[in-house]
Amino acid sequence: MAAWDLTVTVKDLGPDAPPYQISVTSDLHIGGVILKLVEQTNLKKDWSDHSLWWEQKQQWLLRTGWTLDKCGVHADARLVFTPQHKPLRLGLPNGATLKMRACFSSPVFRTVMGICRVLNLRHPEELSLLRPVEEKKKKKDKDSSEELYDLTDVPLTAGSVQALYNGMPAHFADSPKTEAVYKMLSVSLPSPAPEVIAKLYRPASVVDKTHIHTRWLDSSRSLMQQGIQDNDKLWLRFKYYTYHDMDSKYDAVRLTQLYEQARWDILLEDIDCTEEEMMLFGALQYHIGKQSLSQDMVSSCQGMDDLESALKSLEVKMVGDGNSTDMLDNMTAPELNDHLKIFRPKRLTLKGYKQYWCKFQDTSISYYKSKEDRYGEAIQQLNLKGCEVAPDVNVAGQKFCIKLLIPAPEGMNEIYLRCENEKQYSQWMAACKLASKGLTLLDSSYQSEVKNIQTFLSMQRSSSAAPTAQTDDSINTHSLVSPRYQKKYKPKQLTPRILEAYQNVAQLSLTSAILKFLQIWQALPDFGISYFMVRFKGSRKDEVLGIANNRLIRIDLGVGDVVKTWRYNNMRQWNVNWDIRQVAIEFDGNINIAFSCVNADCKVVHEYIGGYIFMSTRARQQSDTLNEELFHKLTGGHEAL
Repeated sequence: MAAWDLTVTVKDLGPDAPPYQISVTSDLHIGGVILKLVEQTNLKKDWSDHSLWWEQKQQWLLRTGWTLDKCGVHADARLVFTPQHKPLRLGLPNGATLKMRACFSSPVFRTVMGICRVLNLRHPEELSLLRPVEEKKKKKDKDSSEELYDLTDVPLTAGSVQALYNGMPAHFADSPKTEAVYKMLSVSLPSPAPEVIAKLYRPASVVDKTHIHTRWLDSSRSLMQQGIQDNDKLWLRFKYYTYHDMDSKYDAVRLTQLYEQARWDILLEDIDCTEEEMMLFGALQYHIGKQSLSQDMVSSCQGMDDLESALKSLEVKMVGDGNSTDMLDNMTAPELNDHLKIFRPKRLTLKGYKQYWCKFQDTSISYYKSKEDRYGEAIQQLNLKGCEVAPDVNVAGQKFCIKLLIPAPEGMNEIYLRCENEKQYSQWMAACKLASKGLTLLDSSYQSEVKNIQTFLSMQRSSSAAPTAQTDDSINTHSLVSPRYQKKYKPKQLTPRILEAYQNVAQLSLTSAILKFLQIWQALPDFGISYFMVRFKGSRKDEVLGIANNRLIRIDLGVGDVVKTWRYNNMRQWNVNWDIRQVAIEFDGNINIAFSCVNADCKVVHEYIGGYIFMSTRARQQSDTLNEELFHKLTGGHEAL
């Protein structure tokens, strides 16, 4: 075979170094090219992490046994001999920036696994990397450089279970510098100054929220393939809102970072909450801040064991535990029967709430004109399976309403139920939440759901009996609430309200307070929805598609209302036409939808849907090892196959 010259640049020699010309034949394998190149450089160093990167094709040549001919490399190819692991600046959920080495040659999914292993974050499949929002630099800010926590010297370990030393992974116990990094990861940072919150990017509308999710990196391609260079900055965030197997013994970093992400979600108005909820979130942040200063989470392991039960309820489950015993199956299903006020808003209607006798059985509500009519035919039966349930509550004003959006062929029917008191509201709200997932009152989680709702309501209740410290100089209330409430109230108006809510949470331990914060965050109506701008097939206008952990939501851009929801458990198949970049989904009952993405790559949407379906398989797999192949099958698209 005729020999020819191959041009290879060695990255380590600097940008100005001339490339090497290596004499090769087409049947020479990649390993042989690397060997010839190393001999020619005459440098004595460890080259084991280096590989060849093909610039024009934007791909790695990692299969050292393949020949140049098989790889398609010819004389016009420009190759770069470069390390596979390079430094990367990672923006963490708590706002800190960490510099560490990451793999630039493996798919992002595996790169994230490596990063999480170093940071001691279990279940890396829930996280991913995204490009940061560009921050507008002001002239006077040009000197301010961000503080970097450096972990570049920490080796990327192969084992998945970390050896612990003094309650922290051994590689953090090496020096005071790395210990400080672990403390930053596992202990909540102090509340940010109001000026800092005001400077950060806040989505003003649902359209703005769609832009955030266009920035996720593709999990099946490497960092280099997506144009990421050494020392570039990326954000590490929880991408999928379904948290598996939370355990405070092992998840100090995971819990803290998830709390930080939830806190910023609320402070930057990524997720809406009521004024009472905001005061409670403020009180919990204040309490967590005080507790974090007074105790180190690393050394405090008390109260961990009795939190097992609380942690179980933290998981957002896509499928309820189907382990009700035979004895329970033989019992008659329990019911709820009571007087409720019902309101069905229609256009141009002035009618208000009307009282009916309501019966909740299985997953549906039947309502009758009066209690005496309950043995006759119901006025209407509402099947709540697959519906959207949202609270409409004002504890101080004694308003306890449940908003239901029930799927119908033409869209969603809106219905409000008004309860008399907290007890009735807690029972019916818990029943509606379970019914929306297809679960009945027999389900084991019903009582704990009722209890959670009652606890949450009691936290919002003002405790007039308890003597409240109405002033506290250490509390900076404007750093505990979102800008909307900073504008609405002066600090002296906010302080007594936050301290009043604080009375209800002051007895919680640090871990319990973080869990309570996460629990309330997960109970918000808009929790866990990622928004995308799409255009449905046959439609002439752009709409918003919300992707949650168990359903897809179609949202009208003009009004902001939910038009329709589709559950994953009714999904038969979905596919992507990569040529016209269109996602098509088929549901039970011959329902077909198709849409193209307006401002994101349809691969991002495809990966979200496949990712959530992958997350739902984890409960059934008892082993700790992650089924990476299944993830790529569900999310990778045609390239993965």
